[in-house]
Amino acid sequence: MFRIKKLDIFILKQFGLLFIGTLFICQFVLMMQFLWRYVDDLIGKGLSMEILAQFFWYMGLMLVPQALPLAILLSSLITFGNLGESSELTAIKSAGISLMQAFRSLIVFSVVICLASFFFQNDIGPRANIKMAQLLISMKQKSPELEIPEGVFYNGIPNCNLFVQKKNVETGKLYGIMIYRMTGSYEDQAIIRADSGMLQSTEEKKHLVLSLWSGEWFENMQASELANSASVPYRRETFVEKKIILDYDGDFNMTDASLLSNNERGKSLSQIKRSIDSLNHEYDSVGRSYYREARRSLYYVQPASAKDSLSALQRASAKSMDIDSVYDRLSDERKQEMVNRALSKVQSQVSELDFKSMFTSDADRLIRQHQIEAVNKFTLALSCLIFFFIGAPLGAIIRKGGLGIPVIISVLVFIVFYILDNVGYRMSRGGMWTVWFGKGLAPAVLTPIAVFVSYKANNDSVVFNLDAYRHLLMRLLGLRMKRHVASKEVVIDNPNYASDKVRLERITDEVAAYSKEHHLHKPANVVKVFFKYQPDHEIERINEELESVIEDLGNTRDKVVLSELNKYPVLSVKAHTRPFERKWMNIVAAFLVPVGMFLYFRMWMFRLRLSHDLHTIRQTNEAICKRIDEILPASV
Repeated sequence: MFRIKKLDIFILKQFGLLFIGTLFICQFVLMMQFLWRYVDDLIGKGLSMEILAQFFWYMGLMLVPQALPLAILLSSLITFGNLGESSELTAIKSAGISLMQAFRSLIVFSVVICLASFFFQNDIGPRANIKMAQLLISMKQKSPELEIPEGVFYNGIPNCNLFVQKKNVETGKLYGIMIYRMTGSYEDQAIIRADSGMLQSTEEKKHLVLSLWSGEWFENMQASELANSASVPYRRETFVEKKIILDYDGDFNMTDASLLSNNERGKSLSQIKRSIDSLNHEYDSVGRSYYREARRSLYYVQPASAKDSLSALQRASAKSMDIDSVYDRLSDERKQEMVNRALSKVQSQVSELDFKSMFTSDADRLIRQHQIEAVNKFTLALSCLIFFFIGAPLGAIIRKGGLGIPVIISVLVFIVFYILDNVGYRMSRGGMWTVWFGKGLAPAVLTPIAVFVSYKANNDSVVFNLDAYRHLLMRLLGLRMKRHVASKEVVIDNPNYASDKVRLERITDEVAAYSKEHHLHKPANVVKVFFKYQPDHEIERINEELESVIEDLGNTRDKVVLSELNKYPVLSVKAHTRPFERKWMNIVAAFLVPVGMFLYFRMWMFRLRLSHDLHTIRQTNEAICKRIDEILPASV
């Protein structure tokens, strides 16, 4: 018992050191990936070291839950790969300790990491996400001259909409400028066009200086000047160069956190639950209001004049009125008028419903995002445990340590997890899948894999033995190894040339008789192959006899005989007779037409190859017999 406890401590130490190292590596990789997405918001903004330090700190905290599963996967692969490569895992098993017992301490450690990941996502992660979102928004608002995009209107400057057709990043010049400037009311707006310009901030970062070249200025007159005027006068100015001063605080100012109240990633599980309840209550009340409004608009008939023939329709009850009969009593002009009124009303209702559907779809999306984030806290924490039961058994099976194969396998497993999780997230966010199905897709796929590799590793399976898969692939494709008979340095028993010659001559006659009887060049009978198969033991007997002769002649020192022995093919003694050894599998394959056709033509290929092999055997037998005739007189 004491020995097992020391083993647990030993494995835990080996794993712990690797886990700390791989956690820093995974954290660094994820941070670099995240930084690459927002590098444009950082470079050239004049941000202080304090702001950059906050950015990297909160980014690191935000990415810790994502780095934990990958670190557990990589460290468990390397740990048990090192133990297997150094034969320590073999020594552990030879001492009567199963693989699951060796996993025991690391299972407890993985459960602790799983709980820590959930705690991190529920308490620390939300605050880090909020701070990170505040920093990103604040960074984008600093130095707007660097943020102006091409081909779209930019409204980051107060009371101003700026359009730039093209900009030169190196010189900072803007080309094809159009500015909508609103200094007061709607009537007081100005439109400015210029061929080129440049936007710079002042030294105190309180104003922006917009330098324009070769342009025009259109501006309505002030509202006070229009009090006694029936028309709207305007001012037009053509300029070669002009500078405009815009009020703008270019210093770094932290965005108000209240603007991020709907950010689901910045909430704990209890806050998400309260937000979902409040959102459901709010949007349910809006939905009921829409429903009541729709009922009133659909069943309410606008009153008409007393002489109108529709007055009878208005007074009739919903059960007794006959719309067709009332419509038939109307004149042609009134029918056309009623149809136009109905069509106009329907179109207005459709437009209104489209607008309301946009509101409700946004509400559904917001609720789904909160639900996704709630489920994500559990699935991301659970993935730590799943990745351990994938990494540790794979390391025990592969038995390769270091950063080579473990890194490749870790990347492949994480890519599969990322693709499944990202697909599930997008389908859940779009409403095509339910939230629990989308976010549970990755764990549902990886959990059976973890159970499978754990079972195989515990039973010392060769599921990842590359040689076994290579041999299986060669059998499926009909490939085979070439015969290799080498000269022996020490020969105990010399070959019996006389006896071997007699046996080879007999094999030659049997091979000729077999080829003549079975007609290997012709396709086999389909019924006999799939339904009435009879075993063919003759070629098996011939092969055994031939291998016995080859084994005896392999003791020779004659180079000619050795060369001829290597010409013998390695026979496939069953593949030319039927697809499978079990009768029911052959019957099933016959009814699966594409599979059956493939297997039949594959078997025919083996028949043709066997015919060629038998011809090669006859020629080789004759050559060896001739060489034995030359050897025997010399030996006598």
